[in-house]
Amino acid sequence: MPWWIWLLLALFMIAMIVAGVAYAIIHAMRGLRNVAPLGARFSELMNAMQDIGSVDDNATDTVPSFVEPLTVTADRYAEAHARVIERQAATRERHVRQWAEWNNK
Repeated sequence: MPWWIWLLLALFMIAMIVAGVAYAIIHAMRGLRNVAPLGARFSELMNAMQDIGSVDDNATDTVPSFVEPLTVTADRYAEAHARVIERQAATRERHVRQWAEWNNK
């Protein structure tokens, strides 16, 4: 091959390396701009977790469930499951109403 083809290939290679480095630097800077607020928010949450005064004094579950009578835990589970079933029924009802509204149009 003539010498000028090798020169073109070498210049193309150098241009691609420079373009790749520029691309990586640009995207790294964008990433740092997106991650910086996340790090600040994370540190705020970690500091809030370490504050003793941030503990909710109105917590209802202060006693572990394994030291309570089984009936208390079973009642709590039954109430929670009833709320789940109510939410599912409400979702189903909303879907039925929406489909009925679409069918009437």
